[in-house]
Amino acid sequence: MATEAKIAKSKKIAKFTTRQVNRCWKCGRRHGYMRDFELCRICFRELANRGELPGITKSSW
Repeated sequence: MATEAKIAKSKKIAKFTTRQVNRCWKCGRRHGYMRDFELCRICFRELANRGELPGITKSSW
């Protein structure tokens, strides 16, 4: 979990676009971020397994 200060800092408009940090909206994690869902991989998996993400199904073959 990211601290509140780091989450607030990442929400500010960066001076340069390369300094922009994408964070998970649920937990604030920075790494393993998925742009399509704005979630980190861990939160994505939790929500997908519970069926709370529309259009996402667990694959089986």
